[in-house]
Amino acid sequence: MVGLGNPGPKYEGTRHNVGFEVVAELAERWDFGPVREKHGGLFGEGRAGPGGPKVILFQPLTFMNEAGRAAGPLRGSKRIPLEKVIALHDEIDLPFGEVKVRLGGGLAGHNGLKSLDREFGGSDFWRVRVGVGRPDSTDPEVVSAWVLGRFREGPEEVRELVTRAADETADLVVGIAEGSAAPGSERGAG
Repeated sequence: MVGLGNPGPKYEGTRHNVGFEVVAELAERWDFGPVREKHGGLFGEGRAGPGGPKVILFQPLTFMNEAGRAAGPLRGSKRIPLEKVIALHDEIDLPFGEVKVRLGGGLAGHNGLKSLDREFGGSDFWRVRVGVGRPDSTDPEVVSAWVLGRFREGPEEVRELVTRAADETADLVVGIAEGSAAPGSERGAG
């Protein structure tokens, strides 16, 4: 499981870092204990709850555009099949509060996903798309400022979004482990 974001305090609480927040929520929920720096990121291994499937939680310490440089070698060293990788990321094409899960699909101009695709050798990995809304402009500078900006929504709304994304991710982990996660379908909560 790869949470996408940018390292450092400057980016904490920004839309682009919601993937990091979901990974942190799951690490706490599943009682992973302290994570360690390994494979170019923050790394933790454990189980998705008592008796649950084994999981690796990873936050690359590269910037978003280079996330694959850390996640690719980790995937290779652990021999994780591409269809068992989950990327958690912000999605401006979904309204704030929506969470969608799907296997594969387009990269929608998301530089973190492009980097994963490049380093994984394909895009057929799972995505938990966390809706952060879109600014009223398509100007690349405005969009960049939007995703690198802090949430305008209140802390309770953001917390609820992170919790919902963590719930969807936990369900996906179980579905992948049981073989019931259906490729080609998109599901989610809003």
